[in-house]
Amino acid sequence: MRGRNDRVMDLEEQLRAAHKTLDALIRRNLREQVDGTFQVLEQNTALQRVVARKTMELEEQRAKLADALEELKRTQSRLLHSQKMEAVGQLAAGVAHEINTPAQFVSDNVHYLRTAFADIIPVLDALTNVMCDARQGRVLPETLRRAEEALRVAGIESLLTEIPDALDQCVEGLSRISSIVRAMKGLSHSQGRKEHVNVHDVITSTVAITRNEWKYVADVELDLHHAMPLVPAAPVELNQVLLNLVVNAAHAVSDATDRGTNGKGLITIKTLVHSDVAEIRVQDTGTGIPESIRGRIFEPFFTTKAVGQGTGQGLAIAYAIVVKNHGGHITFETEVGRGTTFIVQLPLTAAPEAKTS
Repeated sequence: MRGRNDRVMDLEEQLRAAHKTLDALIRRNLREQVDGTFQVLEQNTALQRVVARKTMELEEQRAKLADALEELKRTQSRLLHSQKMEAVGQLAAGVAHEINTPAQFVSDNVHYLRTAFADIIPVLDALTNVMCDARQGRVLPETLRRAEEALRVAGIESLLTEIPDALDQCVEGLSRISSIVRAMKGLSHSQGRKEHVNVHDVITSTVAITRNEWKYVADVELDLHHAMPLVPAAPVELNQVLLNLVVNAAHAVSDATDRGTNGKGLITIKTLVHSDVAEIRVQDTGTGIPESIRGRIFEPFFTTKAVGQGTGQGLAIAYAIVVKNHGGHITFETEVGRGTTFIVQLPLTAAPEAKTS
C-alpha cells in the first residue's frame, strides 16, 4: 500500500513539475509575443518615420523639378522668341535690300525724268515762238533756227525713246515694292487664327520675302497644282514653315557652291493634292543630309551650323506647326551630294476651290 502511495506521490510531483514547466513555457511565449509585438510596433513606427522623411524629400524634389520645368519652358520660350527675332532681323535686312533696289532705280529714273523735262522746256519755248509767228502769218528764219537748235540740244529723238523706258521702269519698280509689302502684310496677317488659305499665295509671298536669301546662289522654280483647294491653316504659321524651308534650302545650296559645285543651284517648290491631303515639296540641289544626323533633324536646338549662325529651331518650329498645330506630317528625302526635298502634308476639309495660280 505504501509503495502505491509513493508512486502516486511521485506522479503527482512529476505532474506538478510538468505544470510548472508548461507555465514557464507559456509565460515565456507570452513574453516573446509581447516583445515581438513591441518590436513590430517599433519597426512600423521607424518605417513610418522613414516613409514620411522620404515622402518629404520626394515632395521637395518634385517641387524642384516643377520649378526646373517651368524655368526650362521659360528658357525655351525666350529662345524661340530669340530665334524668331533673329529670323525677323534677317528678313528685315533682306526685305530692306529688296525694297531698296527697285526704290533706287525708281529714284534714278525720276531724277532722269526731271532732267529730261528741264531739257524739254527750251524746246517747248522755241516751238511756242514758231506757233506765235505762224499765227501772224509769217515764220521768221531765226525763229525756225532757234527751234531746230533747241531740238538738237535736247536730243529729242533720244528723249522720245528713253522717257517711256524710264516710266516703264518706275512702274516695274513700284510694282515690285508693292508685291513685297503685300507679302509682308500677308506674313503678319491673322496671327495664329486658322482660315481657308490659298497655299499658292503663301508660297509666292514667301518667295518674294526670302529673295535676298536665295537670289545669289539659286534660281527658284514653282510647279503649282492647277486646282489646289483652300487649306484650313493659320496663314502666318504656314508662311513661317515655308520661310524656314526655303531659307534652309538656300543655305544648303550655298554650302554646295562653297564646296565646289559650279554655278547657281536650284530650289523647286511643288504642290500636289492626294485625296484629303495637300502636299508642298521644297526641293534643293544642295549638299544633302548625312545619314548620321537624319534622325535629329527636327530636334529642338539641333544644328550643324557654326556657333552664332543659328539656334537650330527652324525645323523644330516647322515640325511643331505642321504636326502639332495642324495635324499634318513633315518628312524629307535626301541624298548626300544631290540635295534634299522636304515634304509637308496638310489635311484638307471641305473648302471652296482656290483660283488657279
